[in-house]
Amino acid sequence: MNKLFCTHWSTRRVGRKLFFFLAVIILLASCQSYKKVPYLQNVEKMEQSPQYESLYDAKIMPKDLLTIVVSCTSPELAVPFNLTVASPGSMATGNTQLTAQPVLQPYLVDNEGKINFPVLGELHVGGLTKKATEQMIVEKLKPYIKEIPIVTVRMVNYKISVIGEVARPGTFTISNEKVNLLEALAMAGDMTVYGLRDDIKLIREDANGRQEIVTLDLNKAETILSPYYWLQQNDIIYVTPNKAKARNSDVGNSTSLWFSATSILVSIVSLLVNILK
Repeated sequence: MNKLFCTHWSTRRVGRKLFFFLAVIILLASCQSYKKVPYLQNVEKMEQSPQYESLYDAKIMPKDLLTIVVSCTSPELAVPFNLTVASPGSMATGNTQLTAQPVLQPYLVDNEGKINFPVLGELHVGGLTKKATEQMIVEKLKPYIKEIPIVTVRMVNYKISVIGEVARPGTFTISNEKVNLLEALAMAGDMTVYGLRDDIKLIREDANGRQEIVTLDLNKAETILSPYYWLQQNDIIYVTPNKAKARNSDVGNSTSLWFSATSILVSIVSLLVNILK
């Protein structure tokens, strides 16, 4: 009787130890998983890193679509430099006169970074910021306009795309020509629970057409100091799915195949039964 009691007690002790061991493993695994979820951890490391005190300003690249407005106190002097085109509405009705708010003629930057501007001719704007382009045009207008004009340059087709494990993937137009990685993810509804915070791919094409893929880790706070944190026009953000999403996808595909095979088999058996009756 004592031997049986001792054996039972020993088994209970082993069971308790095993339960405690499994609980510790589950707790450690959950802590490890949690560390992969929050953005911008270890802020103290970022504070120790050198930071450059300069605001981001986008540079003009080939295939950018620009609008350029020249303004001065004498509007008639600026007219030759502000080309307009008929709006789609006036073209549809056959009206050749300009509307009350004419549409400005956009300028497409060619592969060499150049545009053809009225009166001034060919201008090289590739690689310049908007401010630098405005200053260059002001200098070139001096022989034609005695006063210092106001030149405003805007990028019409400044867009970025966000795909992968986000709530609302898509392409987004950036009206102020300035957007960072976190803002882009916010536009796409943030990452899903299946998105890897430490494996975000940035796909970028430079002015020479060279493709570049950079991996960014949003678990680390110092990522906001990366030169790739601020996005350029036509950048693509891809949020990589984790292993759980890949397994779910495999299970879903396998289940669909099994259901299809089973339904076909049932149909064949039913057909044979009807034939053999």
